[in-house]
Amino acid sequence: MSAIRVSDKDFAPFIPQEKIETEIHRIANEIKRDVADKEPLFLVMLNGAFMFAAELFKNLDMACEMAFVKYKTYEGTHSTGKANALLGLDAQQIKDRNIVIVEDIVDSGFTMNELLKDLHANGAKSIRIATMMFKPNAFKFNYKIDYIGMNIGNDFIVGYGLDYNEYGRNLKEIYKIVE
Repeated sequence: MSAIRVSDKDFAPFIPQEKIETEIHRIANEIKRDVADKEPLFLVMLNGAFMFAAELFKNLDMACEMAFVKYKTYEGTHSTGKANALLGLDAQQIKDRNIVIVEDIVDSGFTMNELLKDLHANGAKSIRIATMMFKPNAFKFNYKIDYIGMNIGNDFIVGYGLDYNEYGRNLKEIYKIVE
């Protein structure tokens, strides 16, 4: 891994692909242990979680369904403080279901909090959260995150689905911004 430039920002190597895949395999085993017999519905948060979800599903040999939701909260490197649902939930698909949310990163937790409200309002039976990355120092809520790939600091990161103004999602490693 070497330093890269994404759009107008420089990024340094942070997490190699092998480490990411090892953590995803561990999360998959934990999920199977907990919900393999519940035929869960996995809700994948677009756009960022697509690479995490693809690798996760390669490791889940169990009966399950997958659907996608999309909320937008970031502009550039900062949160807007508002969660806009761009691709919403199918209420009929949620009612009385065991849900596992698949997210790329939870930092402040604002977007996830909005999704949790929507899921509860639509009658989800149970809800678990799986995130590839978690920023505990930025987290502002008290809901439980059931499966965490890696805890990281408050650096802005890109790669493996995470973006900077929609660029850099295709990188197979994760890089942190150089300021």
